[in-house]
Amino acid sequence: MADGIDTENEAVDEIDARYGVDDEPAGADEPTPVADRVSETLELIRPALQMDGGDISLIEVDDDNVVSVSLHGSCVGCPASLATLKAGVERILMDRVPEVREVVAVET
Repeated sequence: MADGIDTENEAVDEIDARYGVDDEPAGADEPTPVADRVSETLELIRPALQMDGGDISLIEVDDDNVVSVSLHGSCVGCPASLATLKAGVERILMDRVPEVREVVAVET
């Protein structure tokens, strides 16, 4: 059985090498800080908000992993902004960055 695993691993390594696939990004030995992963995820979310004339920016990730964000543009004063924040932004962040406990909007 061990031979099959070694052969499979060797085949995967060969395919990865042939096509330039690196499944371990640079610095993979070091965990990415929560704030960096939150920031990267917010960059993925921003275009959806911007399509509706709004925007979001990261204020901080505190020691308890509560994420504070600022809403901009049409998000300010929008009746749906709380739903967007909790059902959209918070859900996506908690899915991609499991350490996140909550997302709150702050006024800047």
